[in-house]
Amino acid sequence: MIYEASPFAVGLFVAFVVLVLWMSFYFARRTQNAKDYYAAGGRIHWAVNGVAFAGDYLSAASFLGIAGMIAFYGYDGFLYSIGFLAGWVVALFVVAEPLKRLGKYTLSDALDAAFNSKAIQLSAGISALVVSVCYLIPQMVGAGALVTPLLGLPHFVGVLIVGVIVILIVATAGMTSTTYVQFIKGGLLIICSTILVIAVLNNGVSPTPSAEFHQPAVLDATIGDDGTVIAVSDARYTIVNQHQQRGMQFVLLEQDGVQTWWSVMGEGDSVQLHETLSRTTRADGVTLYNGAPQEDGRFFQVGSLSRIVVNGEEVDRLDRVGPFQFLAVIQESDVIRYSSVKFNYEGDSVTVWYQTVTPGENLMRPGVRFKIDEGSTLLSKLDFVSLMLALFLGTAALPHILIRYYTVRSPRDARKSTIVAIIAIGFFYILTLFMGMGAMVSGVLDVESSNMSAPLLAQNFGVVLFAIISALAFATVLGTVSGLIVASCGAVVHDLMHHFMGLKLTESAQVRAGKSVAVVVGGFAILLGILFKDINVSFLVGLAFAVAASANLPSILMLLFWKKTTAKGITASILTGIVVSLGLILLSPMMWDIYGLGAANAPVPLENPGIISIPLSFAALVVVSLLTQPEPSVVARMPFEETAMVD
Repeated sequence: MIYEASPFAVGLFVAFVVLVLWMSFYFARRTQNAKDYYAAGGRIHWAVNGVAFAGDYLSAASFLGIAGMIAFYGYDGFLYSIGFLAGWVVALFVVAEPLKRLGKYTLSDALDAAFNSKAIQLSAGISALVVSVCYLIPQMVGAGALVTPLLGLPHFVGVLIVGVIVILIVATAGMTSTTYVQFIKGGLLIICSTILVIAVLNNGVSPTPSAEFHQPAVLDATIGDDGTVIAVSDARYTIVNQHQQRGMQFVLLEQDGVQTWWSVMGEGDSVQLHETLSRTTRADGVTLYNGAPQEDGRFFQVGSLSRIVVNGEEVDRLDRVGPFQFLAVIQESDVIRYSSVKFNYEGDSVTVWYQTVTPGENLMRPGVRFKIDEGSTLLSKLDFVSLMLALFLGTAALPHILIRYYTVRSPRDARKSTIVAIIAIGFFYILTLFMGMGAMVSGVLDVESSNMSAPLLAQNFGVVLFAIISALAFATVLGTVSGLIVASCGAVVHDLMHHFMGLKLTESAQVRAGKSVAVVVGGFAILLGILFKDINVSFLVGLAFAVAASANLPSILMLLFWKKTTAKGITASILTGIVVSLGLILLSPMMWDIYGLGAANAPVPLENPGIISIPLSFAALVVVSLLTQPEPSVVARMPFEETAMVD
């Protein structure tokens, strides 16, 4: 994909960064103590907090990752939206008010309210830090993905920029500035995404290719007795070599010194060669796109309709459609998608993306990515259930979400904030469906980065909308990362240093220590963001949700609803959740691929650990709690049972 920086986009980005930094220094003067720094003094209005909730939650995963997943896989990507939103039901009806009554600054405060246990303080602090770092990875990856088209800079530079800005935000004013950054960008993100969807619907649907891109060619071919290609219809091309991978046959052709890969389509005598989109990294480090250097611009239009069908009849194009008609047309039509394979050829690393025509009805139901119907196996079904379980249960266990309940005045305000968040988030997730589907059929996709689908869709409607959307997406990352680092600071300083280690830091010392931790965690997040560069951010967030649901949610639920829960049971549950979920992730196909060992060789076949780690965490809490029951005379009532709800 060709990326050229726009001066207007750069100017808007710089203006927004300046605004964010000004807010940070302005609110820094109002940060007097630890409560101000970690919980904004508990003075945030419930409506502002609700929109800030949405701004915090609508992270890189929601705006970049989900839109990209929908653009590449259709309804399967939208399942992430459903899972993320459904998790707020647990947060609203189960967690919001009790957690506000129990806690002060952090999750550890709530879990330890009835016990004063060093073990809980240690394990809960470690859990909050681990989950926050896991969630930081996709945010930093998303930041790097945005900077390339926005500023024309490499991925790692974007990660560095976000890291430095966020460290400044958190190290100055803490939760107060973080809240207002999230409030502003949450509201603007919803408004501008609505404008983008309206532009998609007004543009209609058309299979006409864009003149900006090179169009893939098609050649007739002759097959020999051994099944290999022996001749092509265009004499300008010479057959160089052939390769088979994952049941697909690829042919390397040469024309005027440029070598390109082609996929073999068809059977028998009706075989054709379809020009593929390829990236070849040679042994000397030079990267070629479609056989030529990147500056030659031999890029393809990616994402289009091979035919448009309306009410059973094929048409050339359709102007200005309604939202339901837009989805109906895609369901009836055929979509050109790209699948990829990787292989080594004569010492070079080759990635080939080849066309696959997919019926729209297949994209409007599960099955393209998550094999739960045709072609499914027991393992694929378990993996899907595991993902949905993590998404549904993970929301109510994310530390940076939970600490927002301490920024409002009362449990009633906590409940109202959650309702506002659900409305805002639900509406935005409906928008992601249209943004993703719009990108899928508009020919604007970058096969190397599904995370760029929404910004590239905006670019299709002009530099102004692209600049605004990209700047807001960058702000989305800033707001979420800020909240995560505040949660990490609270875990290290308030939970581990102040309570567990018994350092008894003064209010000002806690704030200073938090700022130092922000620098360390921010630096670590930068490193991880660079390492996980090519992974879809929604997928990475799904893993973070699995860790949160495994490590934190069983303790929260059992503390609230099971009177036999003990401190040792909570500790065992947290540690079991962390160790098992992280262990399964580190041994998963995704990580094995990152290690360079091949995904097929991974010792754990599941991509998502939740279906194993969450039940084991619950089981650990129940078993250990039953084995460590106190004497009847010393059983204490839970704090939330002793006081009525205060409005």
